[in-house]
Amino acid sequence: MQYDVTVIGSGPGGYVAAIRCAQLGLRTAIIERYAALGGTCLNVGCIPSKALLDSSEHYHNAQHTFKTHGIELKDLKVNLPQMIRRKNEVVLDNVKGVEFLMKKNKIDVYHGHGSFVHKNRIRITGEGNAVQEIDTQKVIIATGSKPIVPAAFNYDKKRVITSTEALNIEKVPGSMLIIGGGVIGLELGSVYARLGTEVHVVEYLDRIIPTMDGDCSRELSKSLKKLGMQFYLRHAVTEVKPGKTKVKVVAKSRDDESKMLNFEVDYCLVAIGRRPYTDNLGLENAGIATDEKGRIPVNDHLETSVPGIYAIGDVVRGAMLAHKAEEEGVFVAETIAGQKPHIHYHLIPGVVYTWPEVAAVGYTEEELKEKGVPFKAGKFPFRALGRARASMDLDGMVKILAHKDTDEILGVHIVGARAADMIAEGVALMEFRASAEDAARMSHAHPTYTEAFREAALAATANRPLHV
Repeated sequence: MQYDVTVIGSGPGGYVAAIRCAQLGLRTAIIERYAALGGTCLNVGCIPSKALLDSSEHYHNAQHTFKTHGIELKDLKVNLPQMIRRKNEVVLDNVKGVEFLMKKNKIDVYHGHGSFVHKNRIRITGEGNAVQEIDTQKVIIATGSKPIVPAAFNYDKKRVITSTEALNIEKVPGSMLIIGGGVIGLELGSVYARLGTEVHVVEYLDRIIPTMDGDCSRELSKSLKKLGMQFYLRHAVTEVKPGKTKVKVVAKSRDDESKMLNFEVDYCLVAIGRRPYTDNLGLENAGIATDEKGRIPVNDHLETSVPGIYAIGDVVRGAMLAHKAEEEGVFVAETIAGQKPHIHYHLIPGVVYTWPEVAAVGYTEEELKEKGVPFKAGKFPFRALGRARASMDLDGMVKILAHKDTDEILGVHIVGARAADMIAEGVALMEFRASAEDAARMSHAHPTYTEAFREAALAATANRPLHV
């Protein structure tokens, strides 16, 4: 078979790239090594984790806030197997949705492991080692990433686990230790903390979510401690020993090497990051080499060193985010079709789906200080918001950073209810280079969480918030 474009990998970047290619009139194929389309995000990442986050939040509210709302329950308990079943149903519905989109857009789907024979021919090795080959003018590599698990951590998928296995535990653990205080570890840690698990988080750096604004780290830390999560910052894990029913973990203080922490827990979740997944892709057959971090080098058009071969998402530079991969998928499809698309990488938002949620776009305060950019900060606490009081979601704040001289918004950082949805306002304003005063003069419906955005803008533009 001869195709205009072949996409290897069907995650958010891959399947969106395939759809856009087909929309632009290109004969398109997509190759997925697993039985289900959707990649990590739909199957063992974004979607299933959010399903469990929502389920565990419902349970937590039933246990802690329903009575205040005038809702009384008896014999409340967690049915974790049913939670997992519901999560699986959500995943299946999303996967079926992607299958439908492939058919609707007349995209040929191949299941099997794709690898390069040469730059214009792809070998697909399916079940029972059945092999077929297809020819293609262009290739988009969208094979995603896998969790990083050092050999010293003795990853056995039973007691020492990654996010993949953490999504399928069917009995609430008594205890869990998480290595890494980043997004994945905190999201899954909060799921189990809400269900009653004693959760310990060991983080090598001096704060959780270390790549985000310091105020976000502090706000989220306070909220998660209320759940009972315990944090051990500036500690390095030196030993992980899984047993039949427990796992022993040793961590050493970075400030005093004589101070050691010893844990014996039901599970150890390794959440220290992800690596680009290009295993057995046959890149050498196409003349492509990876960099020191295993990423595929690309130019500003996301084209590799070999003309006609592009790479997107987690296998290239930049944040490992599903929506970043989607933007790149559309970008490459339109580039191949001769259009001139654009991505503003600095304005791709990041989100942590704990509760309260954390969302951010643009520069952090620490980055502006490092760059020597003069700025002013406006903050407004959710606690002063009528809508937040009505819903009992009092934790968090909106923080807007604006240029001290021009008032242009340089960064937006939100911790609070619906922060993941609210951040789109910040993205839109920054895309059009709005000032804090522009945001302050926009009417925001009352009562809503987004009123906190306006109040923070008022605080940033002239230190004149109305409700504090």
